[in-house]
Amino acid sequence: MHASFSRSEYRFSLAGLLLAAAMATAAHADTTPPVTLDRAPFGTMADGQVVERFTMANRHGMRVQVMTYGATITAIDAPDARGHVADVVLGFPTLVGYTRDSARGGLFFGATVGRVANRIANGTFVLDGQTYHIPRTEGTNALHGGRRGFDKHVWTVENAGTTADGASVTLKLVSPNGDEGFPGTLTTHVTFSLNDSNELSLHYVATTDRPTVVNLTNHSYFNLNGEGSGSIENEMLQVNADSFTPIDAKSVPLGTVAPVAGTALDFRTPHRIGERLRNTDPQMMYPHGYDQNWIVNSQLSRTPVPAAHLWDPASGRVLDVLTTQPGLQVYTSNSLDGRYAGPSGHSYRQTDAVALETQHYPDSPNHPAFPGIELKPGQTYNETTLYRLGVQPVPPHHP
Repeated sequence: MHASFSRSEYRFSLAGLLLAAAMATAAHADTTPPVTLDRAPFGTMADGQVVERFTMANRHGMRVQVMTYGATITAIDAPDARGHVADVVLGFPTLVGYTRDSARGGLFFGATVGRVANRIANGTFVLDGQTYHIPRTEGTNALHGGRRGFDKHVWTVENAGTTADGASVTLKLVSPNGDEGFPGTLTTHVTFSLNDSNELSLHYVATTDRPTVVNLTNHSYFNLNGEGSGSIENEMLQVNADSFTPIDAKSVPLGTVAPVAGTALDFRTPHRIGERLRNTDPQMMYPHGYDQNWIVNSQLSRTPVPAAHLWDPASGRVLDVLTTQPGLQVYTSNSLDGRYAGPSGHSYRQTDAVALETQHYPDSPNHPAFPGIELKPGQTYNETTLYRLGVQPVPPHHP
């Protein structure tokens, strides 16, 4: 025989109380965003433009800060294996640091780089039979978009908010026809999104009103042991690439593809970054360290695929980089010479960070065999890169 309860009896039964508590908790959880978003001024440009900074923070200690100047990531805070939170990218504590850096040519700390990232040999390329000239900013090369690339503009806030999945900020820049010598008016949107799984997504979308070239990337400098903590030579790097594009003495691709096997660029299995950093191979000596383009396996996938895995044994922090881009430029901050100091108050020197720049190959407009970067009216440039931060146990010999 089964007992029966009236609605009023059930309401005051223990099961009813537990159910009511669970429902209240669920209702509260539904109204609490997993990632918060704050917006505040971050300084003023010399021409009076106000720069804003957005802070996205999730429930697991990860925090990402993005400012409108250069669509720049200024900080990524992440917990280590012991729960200690630290900033894992290089940068400056104030806007002045970024604008002063700009006047010296640019280190591109955390910036969105364009209209064409990386190098264009002799600052010259031909498109549809017409020759275009881009200002040479690195010897005879045009580097990262000319004298005033995308990193040196204040972007417009297109959208910012939270959802049940996380928080995001979309920034917009309109680059007019002839800007830094490039043809066509290019309208670019970059969306920075943080979720509660410690994943930071960068989504790039661009359209044009006439044929042009476009190659966008983010230039964050990572040190998983923390900004200002010293060299990343002991961090372990793995790159999902069987081949790379060899360079000449000016760091411009030869136009060929070579296997990484048997070279200092073989990171198909994890290696210490410093293990072969001083190798006498000309590919290492030309740029004074790593500054090459690896060809990501499974390239040109419309779904982000693994490009790099970085692990710091000292902190236990892990970074996975996934992307739809066909190339990955690994740069061991070879140009840092102690002239700049970050929020920690420590000066930055060579090998104090590693940049993992997902992009198309350098000098692509001058190498027809490379994946093309031409964009025509009616087409949409659409690329995504995902930075996933985590931890793994610290080896016993690390304090």
